[in-house]
This record gives sequence, C-alpha cells and structure tokens, in this order.
Amino acid sequence: MSKVLVINPILYTAETNRIPQVDSIKDTMIYTLCLGFLRAGHEVTLIAAADYKPACEERYEFPVLWFPTVFHRLFMPRCFPYMPKLRRYLREHQEYDIIVTSEVFATWSYTAARLAPEKTLIWHELAAYNHMLHQIPAKIWYGFVARFLMRRAKVVPRSEEAGAFIRRFLPLVEERPVDHGVDLDKFPLFAGREREESFVVVSQLIPRKRIGHTVEAFDGFVRRGHDGYRLHIIGAGEEEAALLQLVKRLGLKERVIFHGRLSHEELLPFVAASKALLVSTEKDNNMVSVVESIALGTPVVTTSVPYNASYIKREELGIVEDGWSADALERIVRENDRYVANCLAYREQLSNVACARRFLSLSK
Repeated sequence: MSKVLVINPILYTAETNRIPQVDSIKDTMIYTLCLGFLRAGHEVTLIAAADYKPACEERYEFPVLWFPTVFHRLFMPRCFPYMPKLRRYLREHQEYDIIVTSEVFATWSYTAARLAPEKTLIWHELAAYNHMLHQIPAKIWYGFVARFLMRRAKVVPRSEEAGAFIRRFLPLVEERPVDHGVDLDKFPLFAGREREESFVVVSQLIPRKRIGHTVEAFDGFVRRGHDGYRLHIIGAGEEEAALLQLVKRLGLKERVIFHGRLSHEELLPFVAASKALLVSTEKDNNMVSVVESIALGTPVVTTSVPYNASYIKREELGIVEDGWSADALERIVRENDRYVANCLAYREQLSNVACARRFLSLSK
C-alpha cells in the first residue's frame, strides 16, 4: 500500500476572479482521481486552495486539507494560486510515496518538484502558453523555471497535444497520456434501455462554448424530417437568455429543453439515453463531460478543439469535425449502434481506478 498526496488547488473552473461557491466538490475531476487511489487500495490525501472550499460541510472518504492563498493580485486564485504553507507541509510530511500535482505552470508543482523531485508526478494538461499577461509569465516559466529548476520531476501529459508541448521544455515526459478518469460506479450502464430520439449538451452557457451553433445545427437536422428529436441543454450561464430567444426564433420551443444546472445524478439519465453528446466549443482543454459521456456509452460529436478529440477520432467514439452541421448529426444517428459499441469497449480505460494505477506504475 502506498501513501499518495494529490496537490490540486483549483477544483473547478471560474471564468472570472470571483470564484463561485459550490455545495459539494464530490463531482470534481480531482476528487474522482483521489477515489481511484483509495479504491486501488492506497491511502490518499488531497490539498486544495481554501478559496474552493464548498459552502456546505461535507464528509470525505479521505483527508482533504484546505490551504489559504495569498497575494491575490499577483497570484490569482482562479488560475495561478500561491499557498505558502505548502512548503512547510512537504518538509514536515515526508511519508508520502508519490506526489501528484497538476500543471507544470504552477507554484505548487514547482514546490513539490524542488523538495521531492523523485516522488513528484506532474499531471500536465495545457498544450499552449497560458494567456495571462500576454503569455509573458508562462513563457518565462516554461523557458527558465521549468527547464532548469523542475527538470528532475516526471511529467504525465493528459493528452497527446499536452505531451508534445511540454517535451519542448522538460526531459522526463511520459509517452502515453493519462486522461481524466471517471468513477464507473457513478456511471452505470442503463442495460436494456433503448436510446431516445434526442441529443444532449452538458456545458456552461457562455460564448466560447458556442451553444448557438449547436442549436442551429440541430435546427437543420430537424428540418430534414427528424422532427421527433429533442435537444436537452444542461447548464447555466450568461448566454441563456440569448439562446432562449434563438430557440424561439427558430420555432424549436417544443424541441429544445433547457434544464439549467443539474447534479451528476440528475443529468446522467439524459446523457445515457441520448444518441450523442454535442460539443461546439472553440476553446477548451480536456473536457470531463466528454469522458463521462463515453463512459456511459454515448458517442460524441465535437470540434477538434478539445484534447479528447484525438482519441475520439482514433477509436471512433464519435465524430470529430470543425464546424459540424446537420450532416454529422445524421451520420451519428445512422451509425449509432457502431459508435455506442466502440464507447462501451473503451469505457474501462477511462476508470478512475485504472487512472490511479497508471500513476502508481509510473512512480516506480
């Protein structure tokens, strides 16, 4: 049995410096990874930034330590937090066999890589320079801090794109990516249930997600004679009013249903019953909603933007096409059984336990 420390200050995405409070962190990607270590038979502790502590008190299956962040104007908690107590903690707690941190461009990864390089695995997602302050801090960090001061730590990319990017700066980069895992116990297969004539979107309703494009493509699909289909939109955000107006203008009020923000338990039946998850994003990294959809056996129609797109295309887990239209929706419906079978065959590779075991194998 190994003792694992996971350092991931940022638990969920905040679009502005005002971090929204949530009631629970149990649906987050990093909490799921920690459960994977636990269920693989190991001890695990999670360190997160206190800015992301949920509004409600929760009981966790493993220790969760909330560290305060400082100097918020320079080290913004939504993208580049600094937790000064981490250095002392690592010096005083050397009992961990493996330390998993998130991102190379991160103060916490730097601290772990300097104090315990032989134990540290940096789980890296970004495949381009961070845009903060016109990319200048990121270019300095990768070109000097990472290249000369973090080179003894091993890096585990989350995608092929992330791996190709970080190899420009660091020598110890694993060849095989490790994507976000999912807790398959929470994503049961709905055996014997026929898929409905529907599609689903699980997303923030914000401009970069381009939900309007998805609605317009669905409108074209309906106008080709598929008027029995429904589009379920799950999520909330600033674009909701504009999207409601678009749906009304296109005459789709009876066919496009807005559900607002739902919990995992509430949204799973919609994803599992749909012909496909639809993604039109113009800016994203690895999308957890895509991984979860595949785990449910539901194919994905997406642009090439998400880093998940590379294995979706390779394994034929859906359709990858920039600017996809009604044609893609007709194809995913026509060949739905084949795509679903491919997703089900790939499902076990997305398990959080399999993900945890991969990290443990790399630490040896």
